[in-house]
Amino acid sequence: MAKQVQQDQVTRAARRAVLIDGIPVATLGGIALALGSTPDQSTAQKAWWIATTTAFTLAIAWVLLRAFRRTDEYLRRIQLESMAIAFAAVLVGLQVATLLDAAGIIRLHQFAQLILLGGVAVWLLIADLRTRLHR
Repeated sequence: MAKQVQQDQVTRAARRAVLIDGIPVATLGGIALALGSTPDQSTAQKAWWIATTTAFTLAIAWVLLRAFRRTDEYLRRIQLESMAIAFAAVLVGLQVATLLDAAGIIRLHQFAQLILLGGVAVWLLIADLRTRLHR
């Protein structure tokens, strides 16, 4: 019984840590999305957009590394399976956006980061729901 309580505390701490680490990353992603949504950018605006997007990408890698170090083997498996589902969703979203861009309906430039942010949200949502339902 004590081992189960300790495992529940570890699970809650890992979820909380990902949420606390994820909020600034999601904010940075929103800023990168806003900076990149202008179709005709100056050189300085492009530089800011590229720098923010690079920082966003590195922040995601940092959150992932910290999340994997905090969890046990079972929770790592849940995280990897959730990431696989989110990766598939991002691939489908990018394929649809590419087709719509080729048809001249949307501009892929404006939707690529939004699709990636959606993929991160899907990953975190699935991982959180699976760890909550695990109990």
